[in-house]
Amino acid sequence: MAEAEVAAFRRSVLRFAAAGTGLRDLPWRRTRDAWRVLVSETMLQQTQVSRVLGPYRAFLERFGDPAACAAASPGEVVRAWTGLGYNRRALNLHRAAVACTERHGGRVPGELEALRSLPGVGPYTARAVLAFAFEADVGVVDTNVARVLARALAGRPLRPAEAQDLADRLVPRGRSWLHNQAMLDLGARYCTARSPACDGCPVRRRCRWAAADGVPPDPATGSAGTSRPQSRFDGSDRQGRGRLVAALRKGPVAAAGLAATTGWPDDHGRARRVADGLVAEGLARWSGERTLVLP
Repeated sequence: MAEAEVAAFRRSVLRFAAAGTGLRDLPWRRTRDAWRVLVSETMLQQTQVSRVLGPYRAFLERFGDPAACAAASPGEVVRAWTGLGYNRRALNLHRAAVACTERHGGRVPGELEALRSLPGVGPYTARAVLAFAFEADVGVVDTNVARVLARALAGRPLRPAEAQDLADRLVPRGRSWLHNQAMLDLGARYCTARSPACDGCPVRRRCRWAAADGVPPDPATGSAGTSRPQSRFDGSDRQGRGRLVAALRKGPVAAAGLAATTGWPDDHGRARRVADGLVAEGLARWSGERTLVLP
């Protein structure tokens, strides 16, 4: 892609960010504290912004820095994760806090390799912390940004390395924070997975797919970083796991009550398998042989 085209798109993104109707006002956008950024990015994984706002504030009131989180038990952190789902993320955040305390003097590191070494921190989260806490000149590619890159700039599906390279090329030197936040909002508010709001999109004039009148196939389909449909939740092991963790937040669960707690009163074997899976992941432990508790 020609540099002139990249530069023109970059300018459009910055104009959108500077507009009065530009960026959403979100609490994690009012800080450059790396721990608070890491908490927000972990909570936002596969979770809508509206569901994160309340838990984010409550979590940080209790665990305001890595040391406070590391000093708590894993069970305390899991309890503070109420309402967010995907409870493994809480456990990974606790483990990351321990690593920050033991290896980085109680601070979230500001280097890509060190961030990637933290439990639960993948390529996107590491770059998001670098961009939003340290204002490093790196591009971040989540599902929202990935759609914008494939549709607007490439006009075709992208491989992972292509998507990251394009995101990095787009970043204006010294304005990484603003640019990346704008890209996230473009994907979340306009370039949505279903029924994108192309008519009102502030970068429509620079969009290749819009220039082609949105003719199928959608360039975002199958492109690197874009989300795939999840398996059915109702009746799934994920649903049973969620019910069991929710019960454990309130207190111990007897082995005899696992089937009823998971919602499978006639399938004791499945309930026990799910319980043992939580134990294997560190999300629960057996107290004796007949009682399941948070770690």
